[in-house]
Parts: sequence; C-alpha cells; structure tokens
Amino acid sequence: MTSGFTDARPLQVQVADDVRLKIESGEWPPGHKLPSFDELATAHGCSLAVVRKAVDLLKQQGLIVTMQGSGTFVRDHPIAQLQGIERYSRSLWQSGKTVLVATPRDSIYGKASQEIRALEQVPASKLVADRLRIAVGTPVWARRRTTAVDGRPNQLADSYYELDVVRGTAIMEPDTGPGGGLARLEENGYRLAEVEEELSTRMPTGPESVSLQLPPGTPVLELVRTIYDDTGRAVEVMTSVIAGDTAAFRYRFPIPD
Repeated sequence: MTSGFTDARPLQVQVADDVRLKIESGEWPPGHKLPSFDELATAHGCSLAVVRKAVDLLKQQGLIVTMQGSGTFVRDHPIAQLQGIERYSRSLWQSGKTVLVATPRDSIYGKASQEIRALEQVPASKLVADRLRIAVGTPVWARRRTTAVDGRPNQLADSYYELDVVRGTAIMEPDTGPGGGLARLEENGYRLAEVEEELSTRMPTGPESVSLQLPPGTPVLELVRTIYDDTGRAVEVMTSVIAGDTAAFRYRFPIPD
C-alpha cells in the first residue's frame, strides 16, 4: 500500500474485492476452496464479522457458493456466448442444427439443451402485437422453452407467431424437427431475410429468479428478437430472459458506409 494512502472502502468491500480479483485473475479457478473465515480474517487483519459480510457480498455477485459442511468454493458456472449474426446463417439451420440464443462458449451448440414449458394459443401482448403489426389481444401461437448449459437453466425463451404462419407446421408441436423453427418457416413459404434484436438489462421477477436458479442480486438480460421475411412481414417475435451471470456476447459485422 502506498504510504499516506487511505482506502475509503468499507473493510468488507476491501476483502470482497481482494477475493474477487483472485477469482477473476484465475489464481482461484472454479471449484477452488476458499481459505477458512479465520484464515481470511488473519490475512486481511479484520474481524470474522467483516469476513462474513465480504462472503455475503461475493455470494450476491454470484462468484462463490457455500456448501454445508464442506466450505466455500469459487462458483463454477458455464458461460454462454451469444454468437452474433453468424448464428442465423442459413447454412447452419438448413443443415439441421437448431439456432439457440445463448450457446456454450467452448463448443457452440454442443452442450446446450432445451425443454418445452408450454405450447399454447394466447392473446398477443402489446410488445408482441407491436412487432407483429397486429391488434393487441389477437390470438397468436406461443412456444415457451427453457434452455440450459451443462444442465443449469440459463434462458427463458418464448416465441410468438401469427396462427396462419404456423398452422399445420411442426412449430405447433413439441419437436420442430431438424433446423428448428426457422427451417419450418422457410418450408412454409416464408423466405427469412432480416433479424432485429433489442437488448436490455433489468432485475428478474420472482418466478424468473426461481426458474433460472439465480443468486440474489443477479440481473437478467432481456432480448427481444423479431424475424422478418423477404416481404418485410414479421413472422416471429421471441422474448428471451437470460441469466446475467452466465452470458457473454460476441458480434462481428461490417461497418456500414
């Protein structure tokens, strides 16, 4: 510490930041067992009460987890990476692969899974109606899924379609078949041309926290995706709520003139 410098941060924040730096630097990798509370208190010259507050902060940040009778460990959670525009490549889903919003960083489409929560006809909300350019309350078809990475839920994805767009297709069935919903839309005569994405952050609702198994204080990313065909018609609107502590984003695109 530089002579004469006074750290104005509360002691528990100083301890938490020191531990966080060790985690982020890789010095303490996922699964690493943290020193005992006594050892942390001695190392930082503080009380056990301060260490407990620091540990609580780190838990709220989703960095560590305490296992009863075993100790406190660096949390091992898979990071899903959003693969920019390339995940919509026609060659991808025409070859039978399913386009998922959040996919594993180390093996694209390799460790992701999804579970159908509901297939149902519902009245269009304002968000959906505005993007499909229909009246609020118009019946639409909803596909509600939960996706997971390495078995941990990381996303709640709900897709909405006008009934005439999906009637008689596998989009109304649990299994959409090779290539997923995008392939079925094209088979039904809709040549997909454009994708619009709207991304924002917020705190989760109670049910979202439970469904995504979120640590306290963890935000979510909300993605609204609209897919248009070559006539400019919006043929799908998807709302996706992604666990903020499991998401990373990668985009590469040409710079417009």
